[in-house]
Amino acid sequence: MAVPCETQRPIVSDHMLAVGIYLLYVAGYFFVIPALIGVIIAYVKLDDCDPVSRSHYQFQIRTFWIGLLYNVIGLPLCLVLIGIPILAWWLVWSVVRIVKGGLLVLENKPIVNPRSWLFG
Repeated sequence: MAVPCETQRPIVSDHMLAVGIYLLYVAGYFFVIPALIGVIIAYVKLDDCDPVSRSHYQFQIRTFWIGLLYNVIGLPLCLVLIGIPILAWWLVWSVVRIVKGGLLVLENKPIVNPRSWLFG
């Protein structure tokens, strides 16, 4: 007797996965690996999700790469003290993006401008 083929539902919804990625980014302040795992998950899920989740994944990917740019520029410049304000700006910028994105995903709202360099 053949069992009808059913489409499997995902274990975790896209919205909860997006929340998880924001939490991985928070853990990324203390360890580097969680943020790297978060951006990989965002890249993997980017193509097969609803538009709301897609905006969050794009926002998370840009948050990772722009944040990496701030760190690559800011850390060496700490030797001449100009890097300290750059890293302070990165910290404020990234916290605002993570909190804003997390709140919007919990409300099931998209990021208005996921390709923004500021706060979306």
